[in-house]
Amino acid sequence: MKVSLFITCLSDLVYPKVGEAMVQLLSGYGVKLDFPQVQTCCGQPAFNSGYWEEARGSALTLLEAFEDSDFVISPSGSCTSMIHHYYPKLFENDPTKLAKANRLVEKTYEFTQFLVQVLGVTDLGAVFPHKVTYHPSCHGSRLLGVKEEPMQLMKNIRDLQLVPLPHAEDCCGFGGTFAVKMCDISGAMVSEKSDHVLETEAEVLVGLDMGCLMNIAGNLSYRGKPVKVMHLAELLAEGVKLAHERT
Repeated sequence: MKVSLFITCLSDLVYPKVGEAMVQLLSGYGVKLDFPQVQTCCGQPAFNSGYWEEARGSALTLLEAFEDSDFVISPSGSCTSMIHHYYPKLFENDPTKLAKANRLVEKTYEFTQFLVQVLGVTDLGAVFPHKVTYHPSCHGSRLLGVKEEPMQLMKNIRDLQLVPLPHAEDCCGFGGTFAVKMCDISGAMVSEKSDHVLETEAEVLVGLDMGCLMNIAGNLSYRGKPVKVMHLAELLAEGVKLAHERT
């Protein structure tokens, strides 16, 4: 199968190691990956700000970039949910483009979805001897329904102590442009989220969306708290590497 990486803006420009971790993990299962160079932003910031025409232009680029792919995998529940829920809306008045949008929806998966639902992998043989807590990002858990997949993967990591995050379902306050337009409210929300992370006494905070993780990591760093923040793909890749070193 031809599997394409939709790496997203934040992962491409700020957190490239997330994409590298995905490649390392998937190649271990014989998945051949490509990275269409023409891909760009999914259009979510423009869409959420009411600039639908500009969002439509970005969406068209992705329709073309992934037209020949069998599967498209993204490290972001937020960007994946943009495709799933709003691309059909953007092209509802254009039958040809709507058909392309629906095909993209059918073959686009968030990273843990693809591992569990398509490859049937829940145990990568990883080892991670640390105390970890998990933040379920809003778009991934609520719009995509990605809830069990990351938990299945983490429960099969040897030596990992998974600690429940109090009020885990609460938003971290990022919300893209929300954090800019309503910074006071956003700041209060992320401070509360960080308080709950610190309650767990976890060494590592893990999640599926770099926007949320960047927001929480920034607040923890500002407060001088030594909690490591990782995307689940990074944690799994590190855990697989450690397992290989031990054997």
